[in-house]
Amino acid sequence: MLAQKDISTLFFLGIGGIGMSGLARYFSRQRKADGTARYRVCGYDRTPSELTKELEKEGIVVIYDDRIDDCRLKIEDLKPSDTLVVRTPAVPEDNTIYTYLRKQGFDIRKRAEVLGMVTREKKALCVAGTHGKTTTSTMIAHLLKDVNAFLGGISLNYNTNVLIEPQSEFVVVEADEYDRSFYHLTPYISVVTAVDPDHLDIYGTPEAYRDAFAHYTSLITGALVMKKGLELQPRLQPGVKLYTYSMDNAENIRVRDGQIIFDYVSPLATIRDIELGVPVWVNIENAVAAITVALLTGVSEAQIKQQVASFKGVWRRFNIHVNTPKVAFIDDYAHHPQEIATAIDSIRKIYPERKLICVFQPHLYTRTRDFADGFKAVLGTLDECILLPIYPAREEPIPGVTSEMLGGTVVQKADLIAELKRRVAESKEPVVVLTVGAGDIDRLVPDVAQALNV
Repeated sequence: MLAQKDISTLFFLGIGGIGMSGLARYFSRQRKADGTARYRVCGYDRTPSELTKELEKEGIVVIYDDRIDDCRLKIEDLKPSDTLVVRTPAVPEDNTIYTYLRKQGFDIRKRAEVLGMVTREKKALCVAGTHGKTTTSTMIAHLLKDVNAFLGGISLNYNTNVLIEPQSEFVVVEADEYDRSFYHLTPYISVVTAVDPDHLDIYGTPEAYRDAFAHYTSLITGALVMKKGLELQPRLQPGVKLYTYSMDNAENIRVRDGQIIFDYVSPLATIRDIELGVPVWVNIENAVAAITVALLTGVSEAQIKQQVASFKGVWRRFNIHVNTPKVAFIDDYAHHPQEIATAIDSIRKIYPERKLICVFQPHLYTRTRDFADGFKAVLGTLDECILLPIYPAREEPIPGVTSEMLGGTVVQKADLIAELKRRVAESKEPVVVLTVGAGDIDRLVPDVAQALNV
């Protein structure tokens, strides 16, 4: 990679993606000591979008034509000696601009590598783990306030996945294990929430998956905050401190009038009567991890209490869209057996007397195949289960791998609303409808909410 001191221009191939646009905005707001822009930021995307329009409003030049002689940005004027190219795999190999930049010898890097550059110039507070990364990292950013953050979901407090505060010494980063992306990071403090095997299409075996996390811990420079009891042997550098956390750090838990209140107790501090802004059982543990990181970075106990109470959560992380005496409707991003089990457990605690109807859209043929037994077991704990066809994402179909493998009733998306309305109407008891999955099931959420909010 080009030395950071030599970079004056960043060109983003696929700048309209949610992750890429956030990184572009971060670099565009960096300033030199005299207040002038530190970098020239520009990029290409195939089609205009709300995100690219926002970038253009901020002064970032975006082109939508892959002809290299585009009149608004002369690609030939970019120089390999001072231009870093950031690329998303969504841009195809035969894209004209990408082909030109490769032939001209430009330094072309993945988003994860460039995000790693950010973590080397700021104190990076990273959250890694199979589950809970997005909620925990978003909560950490909210507790610190006025901080840089690159999050894996849309914060409902800020309606964005990226926070930019150039004066802050900290950056909060969701550390993604997919394709070993988190190897590029330099965490100052990192949380590790879980190491339940996933992405076996990349790692091959559960042992290789956990070994990747062990290597990741060797990159930490300050402290590791690790969930107690994980099947993980950290490889910490000399001087890096280890803190463990669990539900045991939340004492005197009270559930009343739809709220959850608890006391945080650890060697770092005791904070009484913390009100959980998003009253979901699993968020107690996420809050414990986030509070621990906040304390390690010097956040006051008063600010922690205030910010935990005002935390609104993350889009598609246990969002309650309908809550009436007859029916509650909750949507969640869960797409791994353990994540679904956690969502079910939270619902059983909040609505112990209600029937639970779950709609699950499996994500990826390989994940469905590799964890079929786990999915079948957890879905079998439901009162009723509806399955949508597998969402393929980047994959081609695998013979014999279908939603039917998991039990339950398989319906097409077009028939889901009618199926749910029928089941709710026929139920003799109040129900909770839960939709889960990482595919495009979220597009059905508004229609489901409208149909059930009666």
